[in-house]
Parts: sequence; C-alpha cells; structure tokens
Amino acid sequence: MADSTNDPNGETPVGEGPTFRGAGGTPGGVLEFLGGVALFALGLYLVLSRVTVFSYFPRWFGDHTFGITMIPFVAGVGILFFNGRSIVGWACTGLGLLAILGAVVASLTFNFVPTSLVHTLIIFGCMAGGVGLMARAFRDHG
Repeated sequence: MADSTNDPNGETPVGEGPTFRGAGGTPGGVLEFLGGVALFALGLYLVLSRVTVFSYFPRWFGDHTFGITMIPFVAGVGILFFNGRSIVGWACTGLGLLAILGAVVASLTFNFVPTSLVHTLIIFGCMAGGVGLMARAFRDHG
C-alpha cells in the first residue's frame, strides 16, 4: 500500500526526501545544543583546572601493607604460568588487579584550589547556561 508521498512504484519522488531533524527529533535547535555543549564543556574544564590531586602510599591495613594486595595477583600469575586455562589463576589475577587498582584510587586526595567568588560564579554560570541551552534545544522550534 503506497502513501501519498510515494509514487505507485514505491520510490520517493525527486526533491521529497527525508527532512533533516534537529536535536531530540524536533526541527531546529542544533546550534543551541552545540552552544550549550560548548558552554558546559568550558565550565567543566574550568572546574577541573581548579582541582589538585595528591597521592600517598596506599595503606589499607596499616602502615606499609600495600604488598598484601599484590599476593593474589602474584599467585594468579604463577598459577597461569603453570596452567594457562586455570579458572582459579584467572580469578586470582583479576581480583589482584582490582585490589591494586582500588588501592591506587583510594590513595588519591582531591583538593579544590581557593578561587574568588567571581570566578566561581563564572564557572558554574557557564555550566548552568550550557545545560539550559541544551535543554532548550530539545523544544520544538517550528
């Protein structure tokens, strides 16, 4: 069954192809969306540039105990060298890597650099404006 836009052969007539839809499937709003993404990205960059990251030696079970987290990894690697298809070896290796990764991430400390109120308002204003523009882009502009 052919609809009114197609000819009887089922082909779309020349010049009547699919129309371009904007953000969220609504007409228009693409430039607003891209502007919102740019503003939000600028604000996010400014926030992240004001953060300092410190690291210290991981201490999960007391002072100088990071080596404990390496025991499952080393045991798993040893088992895998003996039998590469060992499920226990792969499990020990995977859990050991997760423990090491967890210890490294747990040892990080994030601090925000002191920032003036004006800069803070500009940073979060950019982010809020970007979110607002992205949300507005999804409205129908017809």
